[in-house]
Amino acid sequence: MLTDYLTAYRPGDGRRAPRAAFDSDGARLSLNGRWRFRLSPTAEGQPVDADFSSWDELPVPSMWQLQGYGVPAYTNVNYPFPVEPPYVPDDNPTGDYRLEFEAPFERGVLRFEGVDSCFKVWLNGEELGWSTGSRLPSEFDVSLRPGRNVLAVRVHQWSAASYLEDQDMWWLSGIFRDVTLLATPVVNDFFVHADYDHRTGNGTLAVETGAPGATLSVPELGLSGVPAAGPYTLPVEPWSAELPRLYDAELSAGGESVRFRIGFRTVAVEDGVIKVNGRRVLFRGVNRHEFHPETGRTLDEATMRADIELMKRHNVNAVRTSHYPPHPRFLELCDEYGLWVIDECDLETHGFHPVGWRGNPSADARWREPYLDRMARMVERDKNHASIVIWSLGNESGTGSKEPGGTDNLRAMAEWARERDPSRPLHYEGDWDSGYVDMYSRMYAGVEEVDAIGRREEKPLDDPALDEHRRGLPFVLCEYAHAMGNGPGGLSEYQELFYRHERCQGGFVWEWIDHGFSHERYGWAYGGDYGEELHDGNFVTDGLVFPDRTPSPGLVEFKKVIEPVRVTVSPESVTVTNLHDFRDLSHLSFSWAVEEEGREVASGVLDVPETGPDASVTLPLPALPETAAETWLTVRAALAAGQPWAPAGHEIAWGQCQVRSATAAPGASAGATAGESAEASAATAGSGPAKASTVAVAGTSEGASAGGELAVGPGVFDAATGRPLRIGGVPVEDVRLDLWRAPTDNDLRGWPTQVATEWRRAGLDRLHHRLLGVDRTAGELVVRSRVAAAAQDRAMLATYRWSATGDGGLALTLTTEPEGEWDFPIPRLGIRATLPASVDTVEWYGLGPGEAYSDSVQAARVGRYAMSVDDLQTPYVFPQENGHRPGVRWAELGGLRVEGLFGLTVRRWTSEDLDAARHLTDLVPREAVYVNLDLAQQGLGTASCGPGVLPRYDLPAEPATFSLTFRSAV
Repeated sequence: MLTDYLTAYRPGDGRRAPRAAFDSDGARLSLNGRWRFRLSPTAEGQPVDADFSSWDELPVPSMWQLQGYGVPAYTNVNYPFPVEPPYVPDDNPTGDYRLEFEAPFERGVLRFEGVDSCFKVWLNGEELGWSTGSRLPSEFDVSLRPGRNVLAVRVHQWSAASYLEDQDMWWLSGIFRDVTLLATPVVNDFFVHADYDHRTGNGTLAVETGAPGATLSVPELGLSGVPAAGPYTLPVEPWSAELPRLYDAELSAGGESVRFRIGFRTVAVEDGVIKVNGRRVLFRGVNRHEFHPETGRTLDEATMRADIELMKRHNVNAVRTSHYPPHPRFLELCDEYGLWVIDECDLETHGFHPVGWRGNPSADARWREPYLDRMARMVERDKNHASIVIWSLGNESGTGSKEPGGTDNLRAMAEWARERDPSRPLHYEGDWDSGYVDMYSRMYAGVEEVDAIGRREEKPLDDPALDEHRRGLPFVLCEYAHAMGNGPGGLSEYQELFYRHERCQGGFVWEWIDHGFSHERYGWAYGGDYGEELHDGNFVTDGLVFPDRTPSPGLVEFKKVIEPVRVTVSPESVTVTNLHDFRDLSHLSFSWAVEEEGREVASGVLDVPETGPDASVTLPLPALPETAAETWLTVRAALAAGQPWAPAGHEIAWGQCQVRSATAAPGASAGATAGESAEASAATAGSGPAKASTVAVAGTSEGASAGGELAVGPGVFDAATGRPLRIGGVPVEDVRLDLWRAPTDNDLRGWPTQVATEWRRAGLDRLHHRLLGVDRTAGELVVRSRVAAAAQDRAMLATYRWSATGDGGLALTLTTEPEGEWDFPIPRLGIRATLPASVDTVEWYGLGPGEAYSDSVQAARVGRYAMSVDDLQTPYVFPQENGHRPGVRWAELGGLRVEGLFGLTVRRWTSEDLDAARHLTDLVPREAVYVNLDLAQQGLGTASCGPGVLPRYDLPAEPATFSLTFRSAV
């Protein structure tokens, strides 16, 4: 049959051998542009039509589902077709492409950078061959004729290769990367070997090439027209992700020249540690899919640059190319900007997991050729990049046979790669025995387990020899801190383990970007929004940046946690610790500022010496000014000069310390650091376990008013129910205990239990308030209530004590007492109130400027901030709890001022509205503003894929006391 190749195990036919990606000065013609296109529902039919003038036009590169032909579909693990390898469904969308062009030469090479998932090619009616391996290049030799040439390409959505491409992403199809016609090259391939000896400072350069008489020129090294083979040993500046030094080079042969860039570096696993240029490296990494909300996996250079510059500005130093090789231009940019890269093969068979790994290609000898083909095409294409320090065999493809003599295609890939390129270590997470790789890799291991692994005290393997081998390997978390929705929480605990244990060499957050498509109705679309038969919902929106590449609060938190400089501030001194792997601090400038209740009162420059990697320096600070209110000292480290990825003045790191409390006499020192303050504030004010918080309440005035109302200080209450009606002239409603938050993705998911399921089972989303009594005692209005859900006997007893203060304020002390069995953490503990819709701007003094929670609070700093109610919201693709500012000392909302120590959330819709919404467009502002003043909130964790909230950030239902003061805003 014409379509037999669709179910063939072999990876292709008629292709040229794989080789490096490079540009020469030889003739070339880009075939990108408008092609004729026809989509058919099946793979049947005549593949080459004589007349295609009536066909539609489609841009190349692009993905046809995003051009109006079919729709995207998202699954994480499951194949969207029956699992019967190598067969695929009869319903197999097939796109026929045609292009007419005039050739500038007679013989050449036709190069496809990426076609999903299987394609066959004809030139002038003559079949050239076919290929699979969607995110890998395919080349064909061509003979061209003068004048008009017709290129025909038939692309199938499904093929046997689809079983090897079950990555967690949208299923999309088409010619999605560049197509180029090249004159037959003289320099067909080359392999640059550029090692660095950190002991001598010398580099050794040799270039393998099959081109006869090839010469090499590297002007900066004094090499001009020398034989390419070398080797040449000479002093060089090494390449690293921190100092990406590149040398321009030229390779010439037979009248053709190739320009490329060389980075000298040596990667080795020594003493159980990954070292580059003789030093241990720490990966502050992200997993990166190729994605754009309008073009899918078709990316232009501007988007690639935007990604890398954003990563560098947020202290990211490493990328795992999950789960396939990226566009080759991205790797050139990684060389240029400086990023460590784990280059991962285009391989994942995760869909065999739901069927018990039966028939998994990793253990089937018939699939060995496509496994090796994919590994070879990646290594050969990308071998000359200094940024690539590790090869990865693929992702979530199970294991080969464990039986003696059984098939293990992954091991075969490793053996081939190690022989072809012994200069880079190998990675594969899927086999925890780690018998044929050079590092122990895991996904989503909890903090306790990572600690044990760091001590080399992990659970032993059954095979003593394998166990000894694995314990001697470095450890990398190839995925951790699942960045889905509001989160991830608990980043700092992992980072401390990376610093504590030499073996733990960092990790890669899953993942870089939310894969939400632009959608007219939903704003951003996710799985299921296109009517897919099978889908995994919004699990595809799990990035550190939103689909439009706006940084999420998670990325801001990650930047702070992974700072390459630690700034520890006290009232007398600042200690600066250089956490870079290679670079001293001479590229940074340090400044300090003193703020009294958020207003700067003094500032200056700190002279920090050129402190080397892993070294610290402690410096005295100038005398601080006398202040009366709460005062904080902040020290910033910023770029002294512009870098390709950020301007001068861009902040790299900071530290903060409270040097005076609000009640301290001038000259007294509180001595709390920003981190300690953030943690303490989270624990007492809206983000962590409930603790007692007291504020002095003085003076009362009380009297009845007309209409069954009762006045207490500036507050007016309903005399029958004790509910506040107005405070300082501002209408208020529903001021009462609140235990509910709209669940986050991490609340909604989890193994084995989803905490949001517990909350709903307990009825925390549908609480009833029963008044127990209203007592007017001397100077106080005391309101007691019982808060419980229908069908439940557990309850929370709440006592509201209202009194007037001596300075015109209204004090509230809320005491809560759980009744019955509460064997689970609660979402929040605090007060909810409704204010008029006219409230538009919120000003506060406390932690900010962005949202923060108890286990995601490192990036929050104490200051004075102001935002509109709309800007306080975080637009997660799937609506959920967001916008919480902890550690607030005071806030002004319209004409109302609130004082105390609390967590603040303000929005134009209720928590119930937020809970019910499935897309941002579901959130419709009400004619009111809803305010939460929290004593505490449950932490975030990363249970959407990984560990839940650490115990220290759980919010148990325990007796608690919470105090606030309300007054008119001046």
